[in-house]
Amino acid sequence: MATYRICLIEGDGIGHEVIPATRRVLEAAGFDAEYVHAEAGYEYFLDHGTSVPQATYDAVENTHATLFGAATSPTGEKPKGFSGAIRHLRQKYNLYANVRPTKTRPVPGTYENVDLVIVRENTQGLYVEQERRYGDVAIADTVITGEASRRIGAYAANLAMQRDKRLTVVHKANVLPVTQGLFLSTIMDHCKTVEGLNTSTMIVDNAAMQLVRNPRQFDVLVMTNMFGDILSDLAAGLVGGLGIAASGNVGDKFGIFESVHGSAPDIAGQGVSNPTATILAAVIMLDHLGDHATARRLDAAVNKVLAEGPRTRDLGGTAGTKDFTDAVIAAL
Repeated sequence: MATYRICLIEGDGIGHEVIPATRRVLEAAGFDAEYVHAEAGYEYFLDHGTSVPQATYDAVENTHATLFGAATSPTGEKPKGFSGAIRHLRQKYNLYANVRPTKTRPVPGTYENVDLVIVRENTQGLYVEQERRYGDVAIADTVITGEASRRIGAYAANLAMQRDKRLTVVHKANVLPVTQGLFLSTIMDHCKTVEGLNTSTMIVDNAAMQLVRNPRQFDVLVMTNMFGDILSDLAAGLVGGLGIAASGNVGDKFGIFESVHGSAPDIAGQGVSNPTATILAAVIMLDHLGDHATARRLDAAVNKVLAEGPRTRDLGGTAGTKDFTDAVIAAL
């Protein structure tokens, strides 16, 4: 019997390419796992009227962790009954911490010596999707609670204490003193109880500028849902783009690990997608499961290929998905 059971959800678009590639790499690395395939996403919704079927819930709940490929979320008015698969799964399983590492990789033209983590509150804020419209007036609710703020603050503080003991709380309480103020004050109150933690605060627009000017000043940053969504993509741009950006959605019981990029319908099915982000999501998953040795080997293999080639098109190379995956396996 395998040590682990892993749920694989390809999702939409290039998810059908990057998840099989990542499974190949995990198998080559000797990760002792049984894989359970499940379906979710916009493509599944169009065929079946739901984005996440019961069988997928069962698979997530009866495995040790889930790897998710990519999800399409149509822009504009959503089809009746549609709920984005990954956002729905985050809410259903209370995956309150979205953890997005940003680390310098051997990719030409990127920032050097960057090693930070953005911790994004994953269940509240504007992403509760409570919108309504009255003629030419559209209103969206934002929901911030003390409980969720304490929870994400404690997660970020604990992570910071495992790293360089520096935490930056990013906010917009100068304009939104009720909602952002609650988030900020709740986290700061918790951080006062963590001995040895160096906590600072920064307004979100300044944080965006500072990330571009000097990202090396940061270690762990914590923020609300939308700010985290935006700034983590900005941070990814510093070190090579979304093709190498991975994340983990973590709660008290379940974990779903995914690439940050979307489903890229313009290149889906062409075999040219970059699987790095999903492979690095698997690295985060391995660390979450406690298999740190395999995680370090896999991380080192990715770095070796990024340094020596072949690289995929988004990183200035010509390699396809299979070529890059083969190279990572050889580097193992």
